[in-house]
Amino acid sequence: MAFAVQAPADTTLPDFTHPWTLAECTAWAMDHNLTVAQQVNSVEGREIDRNTAHMSWLPGVSASASENFSFGRGLGGDNTYEKGNSSSTSFSIGANMNLFDGGATYNQIRLSDLNLEAALADLEKARDDIRVSVAQAYVQILYNYEIRDVARQQIAIDSLQVERLERMFESGRSSAAEVSQQKASLAQSRVTLVQAENNVRASLLDLAQLLEFGSWDGFTIVRPQVSMEGVFIGTPDDIYAQALGIRPAIRAEELRLKGTERSIAIARSNYFPSLSISGGSGTNYYSNYGGKGFWDQLKSNFSSYVGLSLSIPIFTKFSTRNQVRSAKLNQVNQEIALRRVKQNLYKEIQQAWNSAEAARAKWEASQLAAAAAQDSFTLVQAKYENGKATVTEFNESRNQLLKTRSDAVQATYEYLFQTRLVDFYRGGRLDF
Repeated sequence: MAFAVQAPADTTLPDFTHPWTLAECTAWAMDHNLTVAQQVNSVEGREIDRNTAHMSWLPGVSASASENFSFGRGLGGDNTYEKGNSSSTSFSIGANMNLFDGGATYNQIRLSDLNLEAALADLEKARDDIRVSVAQAYVQILYNYEIRDVARQQIAIDSLQVERLERMFESGRSSAAEVSQQKASLAQSRVTLVQAENNVRASLLDLAQLLEFGSWDGFTIVRPQVSMEGVFIGTPDDIYAQALGIRPAIRAEELRLKGTERSIAIARSNYFPSLSISGGSGTNYYSNYGGKGFWDQLKSNFSSYVGLSLSIPIFTKFSTRNQVRSAKLNQVNQEIALRRVKQNLYKEIQQAWNSAEAARAKWEASQLAAAAAQDSFTLVQAKYENGKATVTEFNESRNQLLKTRSDAVQATYEYLFQTRLVDFYRGGRLDF
């Protein structure tokens, strides 16, 4: 089983020569978001731990060399004590290998595999969280774009009315008060447009910061065609049943729960004897060894050994028992953690479903309200132009139209996001 995760890069400069789609924003976030980058590092750490565990089956090999000096009476190369200064040189190489440890090594390897899979699931959850955040920020920009368009349309309407009233004033069919009132309405509409443009810039900045852009000058997004046709929400229980098998947060906790079984087995392995094998070779040189030369001594003093070592635990001061108890307690805690994640997922789905249903009702009502307000404004505008309605009535109708349009735009994008979010829990893509 091999895993490879590419670390996010932060050296690529964003291209602002064209508006960005939601897919492009999401892809950039996957490669540059710092939260995702930290989780990638966590996966790499688990990969190192896994490699270490798998390599623990191999024997350990080491070599050594030493030089000793003796002053006065000391043991010589012929195993007799002599007076005088002497020196000795030794070389050795040895290996040891675990043959049986109660299954500790095997279970440690399986645990490292599960920990790596859980880290990968955590990485995917971090990516899912970023996907949702990016989509939410993207929808907010689309909403602000629409509100800005409504404000611009309103300025166009008010500008035409100011021009009309000024012509009527010149011909004596309108009063100076009516002209001033309409100019005040136009000025207020311009203030509304300025606020709408500020909201657009603020929401673009929010998304740019989420994407970790160093500079966002020139950053814009694509305004997709939004369709509410064929939207299917389903029921919370159906959505939850589908989400259980695919959501990475659930997968991560399930893997950790499996890991606690391995941890218990590792703790229990201390009840069993352990068996290891070792072997090695070595040689020595003594300066006071009958006048033999260095290489002759190394050859004649060469020796090898091999041995088995058996360790049987008899009484460990209850440490093994307590390790098993602690491992079992961790298993219970992990079961609780899994239940909590499942409960949170169900709550999130319930909230998303409820929000989607509320958004649908609001969207349907806002569409009817906007259509009615448009019809009312058309009638009032015609009456106003024929002198049968006052400027106050005209502005009231216009303001009502502006409000219903804003409400309809907000309801549209709220409904769009909530339905996509519900579909996302079922495994769908967050895209428009």
